[in-house]
Amino acid sequence: MAYVLIVDDDEDFAHTAAMVLRQEGHDVQIELDTGDASQSMQSKRPDLVVLDVMFPEDASAGFELARSMRHDRENLKGVPILMLTAINTKFPLGFGAKDIDNDWLPVTDFLEKPVDFDLLRQKVAELLGKPDAAN
Repeated sequence: MAYVLIVDDDEDFAHTAAMVLRQEGHDVQIELDTGDASQSMQSKRPDLVVLDVMFPEDASAGFELARSMRHDRENLKGVPILMLTAINTKFPLGFGAKDIDNDWLPVTDFLEKPVDFDLLRQKVAELLGKPDAAN
């Protein structure tokens, strides 16, 4: 069982994703903004972070949290980050895994919103190194 932190301002999505991941046996915490998520990670280091890009207070808050985790927080540098984004539906940027970069976008993988929950299960299993990730 892994400790997964979901950081997303969409409360309905976050609770549904948490339910799906709890069914897989994970301990899941939800934070609805990046400030609370940052504090939460100080208290308990997650094994994986599922992170949205855009938040009401800052359209790039997810990017900033990812950068902070990788560059400013030694204990969080190795935590896999699965970034969720609806940015391509709001802005035609063609944004995706090709944009992963240690400085600008230091995440491990991406999922497009709306999220397919079977794919979410699979990605989480892959990122946690589970042997059944291909199933």
